[in-house]
Amino acid sequence: MKSHFRRGPDHRIGEIVDFVSLRKQFDFRSIEVGRWVSRAENEQAAEYFYDALCDLMTILGGTESLISLRGTLAIQYAIGGRPGVAAHYNPALRAFSLAKNAGPGSIAHEWFHALDHYLVDKVFMDAPTRLFASAAWLKDATPVAHPLNDALFECFRQIMLDEQGTEPSELCSASLNIDRTLNILYYSLPEELCARAFEAFVQDHTICNHFLVKGTKESKEAALGLYPRGAQRQRINEAFSTYFQLLGRALKRKEGGDA
Repeated sequence: MKSHFRRGPDHRIGEIVDFVSLRKQFDFRSIEVGRWVSRAENEQAAEYFYDALCDLMTILGGTESLISLRGTLAIQYAIGGRPGVAAHYNPALRAFSLAKNAGPGSIAHEWFHALDHYLVDKVFMDAPTRLFASAAWLKDATPVAHPLNDALFECFRQIMLDEQGTEPSELCSASLNIDRTLNILYYSLPEELCARAFEAFVQDHTICNHFLVKGTKESKEAALGLYPRGAQRQRINEAFSTYFQLLGRALKRKEGGDA
């Protein structure tokens, strides 16, 4: 299995991890691995997943339950792939899938899709559960009043609207232009805008893990403006930082028995 660059804390501390222990620690609903993955590839992939998910938890300041979305999220590796698709999130299954060779680097993107979907009926009163929270926000669904939700909505606003909040953002405009050029509706979807913005937020952290995320700074997509840039990127990062700090503290209080 191809090696991936990583700079970050030692989470395993010499311990052997596998997909069974990973599932147990984070309480994922299930983890499925394709039958064409060799034993050596399975062992290596488990280590990469473990480091990536622990890095994500550290970056977000959250808990294991945040990463598994309270035990509702499932992971598929090298199973049920789609031709030409490195990774995808399936709302019907509440599972994200990574292809064996092309999927690494996509975890942050697909995990945010899962979070975005998980939150929709928790932050809105009247949004269909098939929607993503970002899409429901854009459709003016009725919000549930809560400071955490306000912080999340600020993330959406910084991603999709300009600094004044009256016009499409630079990221949104660039994505709309690409969709028009390709005659598709994909890059400008609210859930895709937000997942790519989250990727940038994760990659800008001092922890660097190319199995978790890569390509938001130097890639064809970045050159086309499909990732946040400049002042907008900074504003988005600040909004995400505020949201996840609040969320992390709330989770730790609740799970620690203080709330």
